[in-house]
Amino acid sequence: MNLHVSHKLSYQYSEAILLEPHTIYLHPKAHAHQQVKGFSMQILPTPSMLVHNLDVEGNHQHLAYFNAPTDRLEVAVEMEISSQDFNVFGFVLFPFDTAKIPFHYPELKKKYVQAYLIREGVTTYVEQYARQTAASARWQTVPFLTTLCQNIYENFVYVRREEGAPLQPEVTLIEKCGSCRDFAQLFVACCRSIGIAARFVSGYLYGNPLQAHDLHAWAEVYLPGAGWRGFDPTEGKAIVNNHIYLASSADPALIAPVSGTFRGKARSTLAAEVNISPRTPEGGIP
Repeated sequence: MNLHVSHKLSYQYSEAILLEPHTIYLHPKAHAHQQVKGFSMQILPTPSMLVHNLDVEGNHQHLAYFNAPTDRLEVAVEMEISSQDFNVFGFVLFPFDTAKIPFHYPELKKKYVQAYLIREGVTTYVEQYARQTAASARWQTVPFLTTLCQNIYENFVYVRREEGAPLQPEVTLIEKCGSCRDFAQLFVACCRSIGIAARFVSGYLYGNPLQAHDLHAWAEVYLPGAGWRGFDPTEGKAIVNNHIYLASSADPALIAPVSGTFRGKARSTLAAEVNISPRTPEGGIP
């Protein structure tokens, strides 16, 4: 499946300000079943310098520097993505004892997943919820992940919230409602509470009317023998080929699509627009 994404963020300021350096995470990330066919970005005002990096977690990062007053900031990207269909459960957990939880990561890999095991946001209530879910799945690793994903989807109310960091997992659990990033962060905390390395993912989702014009968020877990595997509690299922990866991190605050500050006393407003459409291999609309 080939997808075209256009995404524009427009910040308007009530008077001229000076923009400090801004960090941008809007470049798609190649994945096992996702290839980047094209990408372009326009920024207004034109930065005095634009640096393209890979950050510490392997995400594409742009750093934009500015040197003139402005009353607006616009960031517009377009991308072409090729996503292959695949069997989401076409793997074998190895070592074999990792098919049950809790398990221990092999020594050679343990040091690389430590950041994704930090129990930030894991309270007694969150851990209790995770353990109850694990018990209902007979402490089997993959059934636990699919059951947790399905439980959040079926028992929580989706609420659109365009701005702000994810809520604390316990708040989402108590209120039984939240945005996609709240559900993702709850999923991450539950996994970490029983020793499964998990991280937050930012991107886009094609095919769900609720997410058709917004950024989306989901979670990934690291499974020995399977690598990083995505689960979307907003959708209630494992990731197939309609999710477009932008960035992933142990801490969602590190991969906000656009972050930075400005000097001045102006008020600011944000408008955002996302459009996702299928493309034929030749670039037309099917």
